Amino acid sequence: MAEQLLIADGGKTEKYQLLCEQIKALVDVESDIIANMANVSSMIHETFGFLWTGFYRVVGQELVLGPFQGPLACTRIRRGKGVCGTAWTERRTLVVADVEAFPGHIACSSLSKSEIVVPLFAGDEVIGVLDIDSAELSTFDEIDAHWLEKIVSMLAAHRPEI
Repeated sequence: MAEQLLIADGGKTEKYQLLCEQIKALVDVESDIIANMANVSSMIHETFGFLWTGFYRVVGQELVLGPFQGPLACTRIRRGKGVCGTAWTERRTLVVADVEAFPGHIACSSLSKSEIVVPLFAGDEVIGVLDIDSAELSTFDEIDAHWLEKIVSMLAAHRPEI
């Protein structure tokens, strides 16, 4: 059954399993959250070849651009705006199959077609979000949500106060 699942998801689960092992090894020896965000965004980006992979940090009532890989990005996003601001406000992972169908989507790049945003928690507080954009429709699913939530929880577990 497990082999059937791996075949069904195109090896995505296997890639995430290996990626999580590598990320755990990385964050176990580095406590700086910004350094870890930079390397984690690079690792995810290189593993899957997404259009844009990066972090936004909560600063006051805005998300401020953090480490990322990919084309030019929006620098600041207000709370509750776009997919990132909505995921922050709703405190949950959002998987968007078609960004054009998302009310209030912020188009940082016209190449973006689908998106996933995962909140990064410190205790009960959202301190940032992991944002990933794809140039293809319907790229992300519950498998991505599961593994990316696991990845951001590893970051949160190894972070000092920001």
